Amino acid sequence: QVQLVESGGGLVQAGGSRRLSCAASGRTFSNNAMAWFRQAPGKEREFVAVITWNGASIHTSSVKGRFTISRDNAKNTVYLQMNSLKVEDTAVYYCAAGPPGTVSDSPLHYNYWGQGTQVTVSS
Repeated sequence: QVQLVESGGGLVQAGGSRRLSCAASGRTFSNNAMAWFRQAPGKEREFVAVITWNGASIHTSSVKGRFTISRDNAKNTVYLQMNSLKVEDTAVYYCAAGPPGTVSDSPLHYNYWGQGTQVTVSS
């Protein structure tokens, strides 16, 4: 059974940092792009960042320079380092894995999802 399990969420003050982890089990995702999305209350799920199998990454403009996606294929884990957090970063953060060769900012292209982890940034 394939599982993606996020961890690292919580309450943080504006300007602070948080590191999210997403551990995959049930199969290896070393050949797959892995992504982070987020969803705030009343809003659609939003792309945050994606990383290819060999480490190339894309970050959405609102987090560029503040967030960094990375992966450790040996641990089957992807990370999201979040610095200089803002109140508007408050959301449930989801990791996702897509088919090999897929690099996309659309949630429709990802077929494995974690349960999400809440990040709340206070002012």
